[in-house]
Amino acid sequence: MRFHLIDRIIEVRPGQTLRATKNLTLGEEYLADHFPSFPVMPGVLMLQTLVEAGAWLLRLSEDYRHSVVVLREVKNIKYGTFMEPGRRMNISVELVERSEGLASFKGKGEMDGQSTVTARFVLASYRLADRDPAFAEVDADIVAKMRQQGRLLCGLPGGVHAGKNSK
Repeated sequence: MRFHLIDRIIEVRPGQTLRATKNLTLGEEYLADHFPSFPVMPGVLMLQTLVEAGAWLLRLSEDYRHSVVVLREVKNIKYGTFMEPGRRMNISVELVERSEGLASFKGKGEMDGQSTVTARFVLASYRLADRDPAFAEVDADIVAKMRQQGRLLCGLPGGVHAGKNSK
């Protein structure tokens, strides 16, 4: 199973911030194990929502320059209230620092004004073809799929472009 946890991108300020939402439904298969009599979103998946939001901020800010965005480091993670099915998490991430190939973020998830998760994290981004030119076509395929998914998440036919907000 591959997780795509962000349901909607609400607003993007390229190179600065992104706001998104995650609606937790009882139909998400990991809830059958976590925990059957008290289903709640696992903490690691709450963190993953922040990581996904940060990755989308990078992609949308840099016009999908890098095909791969991965988690490099997490610091100061704190969990708050449980997130149960039927609830919505509001996610916000802020780009704190950007250097070649690395980006540092502050992120938070909230449900009804209560904190569910906060963290500082670092993402690494790169193109496969920079490591091996034979992967240029794979890069192009990944970017095309990410662009399509980005348009869906932003709810716009053309998606979010640098300098514009999605509401």
